[in-house]
Amino acid sequence: MSKILLAGESWTTTSTHTKGFDSFTTTTYAEGGAEFIAALEAVGHQVTYLPSHIAAEQFPATEEELRAYDAVVLSDIGSNTLLLRAATFLRGQVRPNPLVSLAQWVNRGGALLMVGGYLSFQGIEGKANYARSPLAEVLPVFMETGDDRQESPQGVAPAVVHNGHQVVAGLEQTWPQILGFQYVVAKPEAETLVIVDGHPLVVVGAAGQGRTMAFTSDMGPHWIPAEFLAWTGYARFWQQALAWLCESPSPGSSADEDPDAAELDRRMSDSATKVLVR
Repeated sequence: MSKILLAGESWTTTSTHTKGFDSFTTTTYAEGGAEFIAALEAVGHQVTYLPSHIAAEQFPATEEELRAYDAVVLSDIGSNTLLLRAATFLRGQVRPNPLVSLAQWVNRGGALLMVGGYLSFQGIEGKANYARSPLAEVLPVFMETGDDRQESPQGVAPAVVHNGHQVVAGLEQTWPQILGFQYVVAKPEAETLVIVDGHPLVVVGAAGQGRTMAFTSDMGPHWIPAEFLAWTGYARFWQQALAWLCESPSPGSSADEDPDAAELDRRMSDSATKVLVR
């Protein structure tokens, strides 16, 4: 089966406890991708998981390193984590730009899935900041420039609008409710498969020789409640999503063979990208 790289889906929480005159702090660490990983491993995929603090130094920085994988999944991990390695941030050293490498790898046949969360797409207070990154060129959606979250504590039910696509084949028309998502607009050439509250939830597209997908809610709590995780379609959806993504041609072909890849390479040096202003 396919080799999948998942980066993100981890966090540390520091709490201050005040009891009258005295106070103390506690720290907890958590990960949110267990159900997603289990769904993929159940059908034979090999998943390499890099929690955010590990991805900060070990996420592939070059196309050569990325060729070890068939698909990359970014979930709730901001662009700064991937861009600002210690060598650059602390020591001022020149290093390869992992997001440039990732975009070029996708355009040459790799597969990219971005899953929503507080530090995906633009994220809380715009801190994920992918709208001005090289990934804006290859993702199938236009992102906003500021905070793009839509909190929906009342619950909103996704609905399939493209029944004929492999990614949603055999799934119910209406899915269990979710508690939040992110505003995006599908690019003209992309396909919206699922909507929620009138906005895209699942969007698929092509980038050069590669395939890309945006899922604008989380893969786990809090936007994905227990009922959604327990839904029989949860595992099937992710299994079919990765099967479709990994049908793209083998990564590593020459940009000279594909004018789209060559054009993307030229654009990578230009920081201007298309963004949506809400």
